[in-house]
Amino acid sequence: MSAQIRPKNSFLCDRSKDSEEVNQEFEALLDYLKHNHKCDLTGYKRSTLMRRFHQRMQSIKIDSYSSYLGYLQTHGEEYLVILEYVLINVTSFFRDRDTWEYLATEIVPTIIANKQPDEQIKVWSAGCASGQEVYSLLILLAEALGIESCLQRVRCFATDADKAAIWQARQGIYSELEVASIPTELRDKYFEKTINGYVFHSKLRQKVVFAYHDLTQDAPMSKIDLLVCRNVMIYFNLNMQNSILARFHIALKDNGFLFLGKTEAVINRRQIFKPISLKHHIYTKGANLEVKDYSLINPRYREKPALEAKLQQNNICQAAYESHPFAQLIVNINGCLIAVNKQANTLFGLTLKDLYRPFAELEVAKLLDNSVAHRAFYRDRRPLTLKNMQWKVARSTKFLDILITPVLNQTKSMLGVNLTFIAASDRQQVEQEEFAGAPLLK
Repeated sequence: MSAQIRPKNSFLCDRSKDSEEVNQEFEALLDYLKHNHKCDLTGYKRSTLMRRFHQRMQSIKIDSYSSYLGYLQTHGEEYLVILEYVLINVTSFFRDRDTWEYLATEIVPTIIANKQPDEQIKVWSAGCASGQEVYSLLILLAEALGIESCLQRVRCFATDADKAAIWQARQGIYSELEVASIPTELRDKYFEKTINGYVFHSKLRQKVVFAYHDLTQDAPMSKIDLLVCRNVMIYFNLNMQNSILARFHIALKDNGFLFLGKTEAVINRRQIFKPISLKHHIYTKGANLEVKDYSLINPRYREKPALEAKLQQNNICQAAYESHPFAQLIVNINGCLIAVNKQANTLFGLTLKDLYRPFAELEVAKLLDNSVAHRAFYRDRRPLTLKNMQWKVARSTKFLDILITPVLNQTKSMLGVNLTFIAASDRQQVEQEEFAGAPLLK
């Protein structure tokens, strides 16, 4: 009888176990990494992760996920090794040359034309790997602006979840093979040949802020003109891709550009990005974010599945944000701000950082007397109206009516309150709508 030989390219997991048991072992492995080493890989595609874990396990002759979990628990630095297998950095200067030509001839000139002569230009290379991408961007900008102007006006952020890659990128040293794709005149202009290799322009390199950054968890950069994230999102599942795209939407200025990889595209339940060039995978902002989008990017919100389900069941977000043109806030039963619409952002100067803060700590809370707020938020279950409350803006004062409406679930348990702020000039219109006849608090 001939011996049975396991296929060389198969996963190492014990074939006597069914797929469900294998998947459970793998999820336990990911759970261990998340809670013991703060390496959250749960948003990555499982097929990709399993393939990378398999490569590492094969190299140390481990044949099951449960055995590898034991190995992780007894070898303290192993989690760093598996991260290197997962976070494979494949990049090059001006990767996909025709796309970079389009960026140089169409997008960079547009960004510059939208700016005042001395206005700052902010660029973010998200998933910068060993630095070729961010240095390619600097070359394009220096060629368009001139090196001196680039040094004065351009600020670059280069981030990655791989600390070793960040260290390598910060050095800016590359082999002759690595710089071979750069046109000779640009290589001679922006690199210095040394005994260690080709070193990128020292002054331009100082314009780059290199930092560790996890796209799935960390807050995005802000007011970015050009955000480049190429061949990174292909490793994540669809939900995590949507979460990252929502973060990118927050990061970009209204006239900013998003530049994705050749095999990537924006797939979202709504068109929060619209294509400038599908061929070159360059986008700009489309639809505004909604509550569902914000829920994808705030971990504290995701940790409250029961509250999220109740909010969805009652469609309060739909009612609060789509039915009325007025400034609206939602405060949960714990007294924390959990949702803000665009009008409220504008009126009260709120930002994403204010979400999940205690409402009482916010400036807008001064519009409500503490005793009134306590009655409205925690005790009464009927609509209340406050008339002619004063809110000072710039050099003037606005007089607002505040409509406080309880939000109840199907069992009449209170989830929180919806606050609607209406300028006195709009009062007549509102009285004809659903809040007409609400009792008045004096």
